[in-house]
Amino acid sequence: MNPIILYVISSLFLNSLFLGVEPAKPNSQIIVMGFVYCDICSNNSFSRHSYFLPDAEVRIDCKFKAISRKTVEQISISVNRTTNKHGVYKLEIPSVDGIKCAEDSAVVSSCKASLTWTSSSSCNIPGYMSTTSDQIAIKSKQANICIYSLNALNFRPPKRDITLCGT
Repeated sequence: MNPIILYVISSLFLNSLFLGVEPAKPNSQIIVMGFVYCDICSNNSFSRHSYFLPDAEVRIDCKFKAISRKTVEQISISVNRTTNKHGVYKLEIPSVDGIKCAEDSAVVSSCKASLTWTSSSSCNIPGYMSTTSDQIAIKSKQANICIYSLNALNFRPPKRDITLCGT
């Protein structure tokens, strides 16, 4: 066959393949975050004597339902994160095919954070050890971002400071 005719036929064939293709919509980006603090008064609440704990390690376990045209699948993610100097831990999950949490509120997802360790020697007894969220705190359709904001986790000192906290 003539190479020119073969080139024209193959060009027409390739062009017809891409005529009906729409550009893919970007999937959601998911951010899971929370903070860890030192509960100086050991009352499981943030008081004026409490402070945010840097370098605390947190285990994050998330489950997301991914929906494709033919199946419903579950994606599980488990990671450890260390808090920054402000006591904040964060997990950023890039776009995953089938997870559209900002577009579809019917997709059930949940995340759990658990304390694992702290570098603090003065505030190292776990208080609230885990927190779970199946609620999206912020949903942005423009940026296609979902943020799961988890409740605070805390460590406390081995002994309560009576001079600061009273009896």
